[in-house]
Amino acid sequence: MSLPLACVPETPSVLPVELLRRFDVPGPRYTSYPTADRFVETFGAGDYAQALHLRRDADAAGEPLSLYVHIPFCESLCYYCACNKVVTKHRERGREYLDYLAREVALQVAQLGPGAAVGQLHLGGGTPTFLDDEELGELVALLRRAFAFVPGGEQSIEIDPRTVDAKRLAALAALGFNRLSFGVQDFDPAVQQAVHRIQPAAQVFALMDAARALGFKSINVDLIYGLPRQNDASFERTLAQIRELRPDRIALYAYAHLPERFKPQRRIAADELPDAPTRVRMLGRAIAALTEAGYVYIGMDHFALPDDPLAVAKREGRLHRDFQGYSTQPDGDLVALGVSAIGRVGATYSQNAKTLEDYYALLDQGRLPVVKGLALSDDDVLRREVIMALMCRGRVDFDAVEAAHGIAFADYFAPERAALVPMAEQGLVRLSPRAIEVTEAGWFLVRAVAMVFDRYCAATRTRFSRVV
Repeated sequence: MSLPLACVPETPSVLPVELLRRFDVPGPRYTSYPTADRFVETFGAGDYAQALHLRRDADAAGEPLSLYVHIPFCESLCYYCACNKVVTKHRERGREYLDYLAREVALQVAQLGPGAAVGQLHLGGGTPTFLDDEELGELVALLRRAFAFVPGGEQSIEIDPRTVDAKRLAALAALGFNRLSFGVQDFDPAVQQAVHRIQPAAQVFALMDAARALGFKSINVDLIYGLPRQNDASFERTLAQIRELRPDRIALYAYAHLPERFKPQRRIAADELPDAPTRVRMLGRAIAALTEAGYVYIGMDHFALPDDPLAVAKREGRLHRDFQGYSTQPDGDLVALGVSAIGRVGATYSQNAKTLEDYYALLDQGRLPVVKGLALSDDDVLRREVIMALMCRGRVDFDAVEAAHGIAFADYFAPERAALVPMAEQGLVRLSPRAIEVTEAGWFLVRAVAMVFDRYCAATRTRFSRVV
């Protein structure tokens, strides 16, 4: 059911910088709850197969699946990257990987049943366009033989602008892809040099023109603030170019410098990173510049033009979150394919082996490559519902939660309600006897609000990127 517009937080004209500074702390992005750091190795392929059986036996005809395929290969290393990737110039490795993906698809379908309906497909990486047009065509054909794609469904792919031209974009359109996401990060040449990702702005503008001419429905651009050699002036120039480019959606991420966890980041000079006040200023300026340019703040670093399906879903209270971020798709099961891919089926999460060697070895044994995951407890499911309601709709109605879970909200969440009182005093939330509502300012810090309901977060907070 759609929420009244009054229940959906709108963008404030000015976000107090002091609030951003106060909540400049690490925290989860809540593409899932519990978050992936809670996955355990005692959950394995057998548990995942059982979840697939339960979905098959229930027929699950109400909601189509989403599919995610991870393509790990990149031709060159971007120093900021924290993704699971394999840097190589050996193109034949893509062919080998496709062969193993076919084995995994066969194993998944054997458990799930053939012809399961699919409403959404997303190719991520790495660099999906590391595969050539013929290989991408084989992958799409493989998936279409195994699953029943719903007409008019969403098919999206992440694009490194350095790997495609107008001809390749036309090939993607012919394969049925209707959404693109371009990795831009920053247009400034000095910043690009510092992160080892040189791509002239003119190249991105030409690709955007080509994509629009080909009729792609919604084009996203990724940006990152907090990168080495960024400063107020350079980031302002990038924002001006982005406003000129005018993509349908913008994802604006904070760079998380965790060299102890992500080896490529050790090549970034820490003394070239902007300090915390500069980073906060850049975020505040980005929010102001993009909203002044007509973008709607969706939440959690995402912006969209008012007529984009994501902005429409926000207005109508239909936003959801999955492992790719905000989505217009109904909240449902996600089957994930490929090395390190994370899926969700029923009340379970699962993750495939993180290295190609382990992924291939398990498939050589005829086994699903799931190596860890989680079966959610009743408390996990309850808290997931509350956190996602905050993250996606900016409001939790106690009546709905109590009816679904058989609890007295005020009693069950008494400590959390108490922890929200200071946030209410700071203007981030409004507390009423039967609801919690995120305010206009709070919408920009909704991760901090959601963290109050996360019973695991305090023990693992340092593993996450910063809220600001």
